[in-house]
Amino acid sequence: MNPAITLATARRILTQLRHDGRTLAMLMGVPSLLMILLWYVIDNQRAFNAYGPMLLGIFPFVVMFIVTSITTQRERAVGTLERLMSGPLGKLDLLLGYAIAFGAVALVQVGVVLAISLTWLELELAGSVGTLLLVAVLAAVLGMALGLFFSAFARTEFQAVQFMPAVVLPQVLLCGLIVPRDQMATWLEWLSNAMPLSYAVQAMRELGTTADFTGVLARDLVVIAGCTLLALILGAATLRRRTP
Repeated sequence: MNPAITLATARRILTQLRHDGRTLAMLMGVPSLLMILLWYVIDNQRAFNAYGPMLLGIFPFVVMFIVTSITTQRERAVGTLERLMSGPLGKLDLLLGYAIAFGAVALVQVGVVLAISLTWLELELAGSVGTLLLVAVLAAVLGMALGLFFSAFARTEFQAVQFMPAVVLPQVLLCGLIVPRDQMATWLEWLSNAMPLSYAVQAMRELGTTADFTGVLARDLVVIAGCTLLALILGAATLRRRTP
């Protein structure tokens, strides 16, 4: 790994995003629009305060997974990865460059959503706003890392999108948003415990209900960070230069 090459990769990706207005609009606008839509759908401030923090982690996770998997597959299909990796760029440099670039985007993305939620939508939090921002950014980076990993198994951008119902939707259904995890059937609870999004949602629920930095919250942060690192390592191991 070369720090200079990693940072150059991050700058390249950020430059590409800056010139891709539609992708940038999706990254910045979709989570905020979904939170606003949720506020009007629920039409109950107490219920919104209960569900809002959890969805602050889910929405960036989903959007980052989609954008990253498609972006990576596109670079592979047009030969960009092959050209870059024919030089000194290593797999880990590439993936860490993506992580830094999309992590910076995630910070802005979550900041915008959080600002709208706390002001216009009057979302009430018991915990620290800074900790919630940290958890939401980690969830977004986790979505990015999983998108990088699963894009290696897609041959086209369409196939990359198809991983969403296979990878993302089961996590949304089993993360505890709809039914508390401890009230699920035992085998479903086991599946939920193996899915990283469950810990992001649980951390957000903690922040919405208590002002203390609990042991559960600390454990959730460690699990999310560990799963993100594992996904990046697996992504480096499975990264191909181009689509066969």
